Amino acid sequence: MVKNDVKIKPEYKNNSIFRALQPMMNLTPTINAFSLENYMLPCLNKKILGVDCPGCGLQRSVDLLLHGEFVAAFQMYPAIYTIIPLFAMVISNKVFNLKVDNRLITGLGAATVALILINYIIKFIH
Repeated sequence: MVKNDVKIKPEYKNNSIFRALQPMMNLTPTINAFSLENYMLPCLNKKILGVDCPGCGLQRSVDLLLHGEFVAAFQMYPAIYTIIPLFAMVISNKVFNLKVDNRLITGLGAATVALILINYIIKFIH
């Protein structure tokens, strides 16, 4: 008796880990409920001056994160991965009175500002 070796092709060819796990987790209604596409604010700097501001891409990056597109969120706005822990630490420090080292908050703040400025400069070059 000979077994046929059949290679199973992956159904998901995008870079989203969440979409690959979606059938198993059954979270589709939850993620679709958090879609921000209809609520995004326009960039007034871009409308008036025709130039992107340093925050352009942040809303779309958050929307991509909510849909599990982690790589695309980083490509849209690289500072998103330093802003989230920075806000979490500041809120936990101020609102919930948890002791978070100020050097950590300062370091994350500096990294966030550096990433925003580097991303802004790269947008102007391209």
